[in-house]
Amino acid sequence: MYAIIETGGKQVKVAVGDKIYVEKLDAQPGSDVKIEKVLFVGGDSVKVGAPYVKGASVDCKVEKQGLSKKVVIYKYKAKANERKKQGHRQPYTCLVVKAINA
Repeated sequence: MYAIIETGGKQVKVAVGDKIYVEKLDAQPGSDVKIEKVLFVGGDSVKVGAPYVKGASVDCKVEKQGLSKKVVIYKYKAKANERKKQGHRQPYTCLVVKAINA
């Protein structure tokens, strides 16, 4: 059984036991998170939401919070002695899928 969920403005396909990285959630490591924005549930019986499947949810456990790899932004304008270097690290939450309730 698998499901397609929406979190952080993105859609992610998940199955039980999967480890997924999503936009940062306000939860402590070790706590449980319930995602109720389920768009699709597949497996033996298929359920399609309009836009969400009623009564469906995905139970996850927060494994860790962290920052992704640094992205370097370098702006340069020729002949103007203009240079700007900037870095960015996007925060994320690592989730482990425990159960899919359909």
